[in-house]
Amino acid sequence: MDRPSLLVIAHGSRDPRHAATVQALVRRAGALRPGLRVETAFLDFNLPSVTGVLDRLAAEGVREAVALPLLLTRAFHAKADVPAVLRQAHPSLRVHQAEVLGPSPLLIAAVERRLYEAGLTPADKSATGVVLASAGSTDPEAIAVIAETARELRRTGWCSVRPAFASASLPRTEDAVQALRTEPGVRRVAVAPYVIAPGRLPDRIAAGAAEADVLADVLGPSPELAALLLERYDGAVRAEELVAAVAG
Repeated sequence: MDRPSLLVIAHGSRDPRHAATVQALVRRAGALRPGLRVETAFLDFNLPSVTGVLDRLAAEGVREAVALPLLLTRAFHAKADVPAVLRQAHPSLRVHQAEVLGPSPLLIAAVERRLYEAGLTPADKSATGVVLASAGSTDPEAIAVIAETARELRRTGWCSVRPAFASASLPRTEDAVQALRTEPGVRRVAVAPYVIAPGRLPDRIAAGAAEADVLADVLGPSPELAALLLERYDGAVRAEELVAAVAG
């Protein structure tokens, strides 16, 4: 039986770097799974739209797809926007929504990859404080996930890790940088953007990192993130197969 297609749904941005980064990530994930049909769509600002891709899949006779929100936490977009747009799919196309990307050990590994690419080494961990800077949210569940991710990153050996937010929540990146400067044992401060692609809020994180010693890149098309896309896809397929087996 044919496997469901994978539809990766990104938020979208007026910044052209955003769509380019998302497309690079999706291409990398597709290369890891030859034969799997992988599509990209955007909720806003960019094309193709989610409804446009859903209509095209249905017109081409695709019967089943897994929709994967390219989001790090379950906030408003995952809970409201994505389900709402998926309900517009043609009745001939069955669409299953996969879990968001976070939390996951693969995301921790991707953050560390970017920190090392920015010039740090594992030997620097014990004297380095890290600001884990996310886009921000008003959703308490999302804020809790970011806080727990910061704790998980700290458990890998960094001297200290503090969460920060570019919008909606506090502290801001610059305030977290200054707070880390006062912590015992912290001799350098690094900012790790916990965002997938460039855009307005990641730029705000970078501006807030002006007083930091190290600024890492966004997660982007890292191998860990590409593998995580397929992990979430496989999880959604297994869940649907279990439901079908129970129903049968």
